[in-house]
Order: sequence, then structure tokens, then C-alpha cells
Amino acid sequence: MTIQWFPGHMAKAKREVQEKLKLVDFVIELVDARAPLSSQNPLIHQVLNEKLKMVVLMKRDLADPTLTEKWLHEFERQGITAISMDVNNRKDLQKVIETAKQLGDVKLERMRRKGIRPRPARAMIIGIPNVGKSTLINRMASKKIAKTGDRPGVTKQQQWIKVKKDFELMDTPGILWPKFEDQEIGYRLAAIGTIRDEILSLDDIAAYAINYLKDEYPQLLKDRYQLDDTSEDDMWEIFQHIGRRRGCLESGGKVNISKTADVILQDLRSGKLGKVTLEKPASN
Repeated sequence: MTIQWFPGHMAKAKREVQEKLKLVDFVIELVDARAPLSSQNPLIHQVLNEKLKMVVLMKRDLADPTLTEKWLHEFERQGITAISMDVNNRKDLQKVIETAKQLGDVKLERMRRKGIRPRPARAMIIGIPNVGKSTLINRMASKKIAKTGDRPGVTKQQQWIKVKKDFELMDTPGILWPKFEDQEIGYRLAAIGTIRDEILSLDDIAAYAINYLKDEYPQLLKDRYQLDDTSEDDMWEIFQHIGRRRGCLESGGKVNISKTADVILQDLRSGKLGKVTLEKPASN
């Protein structure tokens, strides 16, 4: 199955990124620490060419810390500056600012050598929807500038934001690529809430999450839902068990499968299930 999801404003945003790229010195790409590879946008990589880039693994507070470290090493192995952050952690925020400033200094030094009067370094922030761009920008600017929301696609236009005197940021709307040839990528992004829930069946997304957790994090399932036998292959029975445990019942005591699926996904996305990462580096 090929998952297609490409609203018109995203096609326009891609063209704008291509046009504005020449105005910035480097790019800050935000990815989700729970799916660092799947949440990268290959279309954006096509237009970046040799532009200097740093990667920020957002929402590290929700991700498996061991795998986050492995992903950071993987990016570094590829020669890419990468850091992870919890957007509510001031030390993490300062580290992002300092790292970005260091990248900007590289360009400014070249300008000085050419006798060009230095100006604030300029960076473009890019990332797929719902990865936390607007929240990060507001933290970096120390005031509410960018719109935020808990649903994908809140930011719809580009804007410049000053970060102290260090550099200027160009915010860009979250951009997904036209379709996911790899079904796994689609399900990973759906599980962490990047794709709107109406694009795929909640039941299917929750079943995907349960199967992954059974293989990689069985103890989390046991702790959260008291699943004694995580080797159980019957997904219907698993949903029945979780639905009863979490009170997802209709009149007559029947388990509401859709409500159960929603509860599972909300537990995963909020971290109530525990710190989970849905993919591993190829070199792991």
C-alpha cells in the first residue's frame, strides 16, 4: 500500500524553500527522536544540495535514550552535526543556540575575510509537521512568535525571527513528501502523530504500534496494560484486554475498538507507555 498525503500548501511550501534557500547560511532540520530517519524529508534533501546543515532530534524526553545516543553517533558518522533536545529543557535550548551560532560563525568568518561587513547569521528551520518547530522558535526567541498546536500543519507561511543578536531564523511550514512508498515509514509517522489521524485507520496504526512494542518493548506493555503474555498473536484479544483495562466500553460491556486504539496511541504519543523509539540506525 502506498500512502499519499500532499496538501496543496505543502507543494507551495517546497517551492518557497527552494527560492529562499539562497538567503540563508545554513539549515536546521528538526526530526522526531522517536523516528529520526523516517521523519526526515527526502524532497527537502534534494533541494538543499551542499548547504551547511545541523540536525536536531526533537522530543528526546519521549524517546528511548539509548537509541537516541546511537542515532546521534549515526549522524556524526555521516559528517552531520546532530544534537538531541527536550524543548522544555533550558540547557538543551542553549546547546541548540550555541551549536547554531558556531555554524553561523563559519559563514561570517568567510565574509570578514572578503571584507564584507558581518551581519547576523541566517538559518532556515525545516521539518515535517508536528515535529515541534514553532515551539522551539518561540523558546529561542524568548517570546511567542510562531503559532503552535498539537496537530500537524499549524504553520502555513514563512517568517523571519531574530534570536538575540546571534542569528536570524526563517521559519517554514512543515512539509511532507508526496507519498510514502515504504509503508513502514507511514505507520511510524502516524503512530507518533505526524500524519493526521484521518489519513489512516486508527485501528491499523494502533495494531502496528502494539506489534512493534511486543517485539522491542514487551515490558512496557506489561507495565501499562498488565499484558501477561505479550507473545499473544491475536490482536483482537489484545485490544479486548486493553479496552477492558482502560475502560473503553460501550453499553452492555462491549469493548469499543476505535476508542481502545485511540487510547493506545495517546499513551504512546504522550510517553505514558514509556520512552519508545520506533526505528534503529542501520549500523546498530
